[in-house]
Amino acid sequence: MQKRNWFSYTAVLLLLTVVTAGIAHFDKPGSAASQEVPEYGPASGKLVIVGGGPLNNTGIVEKFIELAGGPDARFVIVPTAGGNKTPTGEIKVYKEEEVIASWKKRGLKNVRMLHTHDPKVADTEEFTAPLREANAVWFDGGRQWNIVDSYMNTLTYREFHKVLERGGVIGGSSAGATIQGDYLVRGAIAGPDIMMTPEKEHEHGFNFLRKSAIDQHINTRMRWDDLIPVMKKYPNLLGIGLSEGTAIIVTGDRFEVMGAWKVAIHDNTRVYQPWEKPYYVLSAGDVYNMKARKIEKYGNGAQSRPQPAAGAERAQPKP
Repeated sequence: MQKRNWFSYTAVLLLLTVVTAGIAHFDKPGSAASQEVPEYGPASGKLVIVGGGPLNNTGIVEKFIELAGGPDARFVIVPTAGGNKTPTGEIKVYKEEEVIASWKKRGLKNVRMLHTHDPKVADTEEFTAPLREANAVWFDGGRQWNIVDSYMNTLTYREFHKVLERGGVIGGSSAGATIQGDYLVRGAIAGPDIMMTPEKEHEHGFNFLRKSAIDQHINTRMRWDDLIPVMKKYPNLLGIGLSEGTAIIVTGDRFEVMGAWKVAIHDNTRVYQPWEKPYYVLSAGDVYNMKARKIEKYGNGAQSRPQPAAGAERAQPKP
């Protein structure tokens, strides 16, 4: 009888040890179970989303290269937004040496161009081979619907996402910024002044930054208010308007503003006064939590920054 009790006691102890060890493992900070899956940004990897314009002396490109692992990392440059056809209707040809020239000048040793006008080509293993080894992808500017036409729902599209899953970085400027969002603003073939396209196939971007709509050039092209109708139609989105020479560096559900100008946040969870613009403005160094819809840290802003259009900053929250 005593022997049986001893065995029962030992079994209970072993069971408690296993259960406790399992709980300790899953509760351990940094373990897969304890890490909350981001609601907006990628679960791994980072995004560099730029509002267009000249980027010299902003540090943004240098940051992109750093996040990728430095000049020795493997980079892929996608010029497709620049157009798939010439003005006369012929297939546009991109020369790799021209596309990557500025990147080579920055000291990159492993940089490739990736482009096709044909989604059938984009759906092949051969075409996507450079992406399977890439640490970083950069989307050039132009018209964002060109990128959609070439790559949406192809193997290339899936490989873009896998770059992030491996912990890589995806960046882009102007159209290369908008394509990273969920809803694709200015996706109409008829012209870039149409905020909400009637073309169903051009309503969505690549969704690297989920539940978002991203606009660009808001300072130089007076686009501060242009996301307002989009937010009225799609109130659950987070609207992000980017100035030229300005970027957000996205890690999970947070981003930090970098560059020379400002970022407009269109946030429908906030109550605005009748005299306020329905957005608020962030500056360089500000850290924003997209899930909490909250500024977590205020930076010092750019060293020299002109003021935006009248009324554009009225709804900015106070520290």
